[in-house]
Amino acid sequence: MKGTHFDATGRRKCSIARVRMAPGTGKITVNDQGLLDYFKRDTLRMVIEQPLVITDTMGKYDIVANVTGGGLAGQAGALLLGIARALLKANDEFRSSLRRGGFLTRDPRMVERKKYGRPGARKRFQFSKR
Repeated sequence: MKGTHFDATGRRKCSIARVRMAPGTGKITVNDQGLLDYFKRDTLRMVIEQPLVITDTMGKYDIVANVTGGGLAGQAGALLLGIARALLKANDEFRSSLRRGGFLTRDPRMVERKKYGRPGARKRFQFSKR
């Protein structure tokens, strides 16, 4: 089993996360930085670690991720999906718990496009009666 790794891709909004997971000590590296250095917010780190906590694999796999596009929240969501898919490749028995947590579903919500004649997607210019 030495030298085995599991590759997966996660997407959220405009972010793409390429995840490589291998048996190890639990070190998570994002864009050549530690998880604590890249994601400063506790909530984002908690989101990323959820699939590992649910499957009780925290500290059993080293994760190296390359994340591009979007903002930090979108990148965290993409990383969550990538880690969940990699865990599924590692052990198919995790499917039911990951599915129950909703970690295997790609969130389809995207930013709505700006419409012509308006300042934003839905916002209107101020109405003036006179």
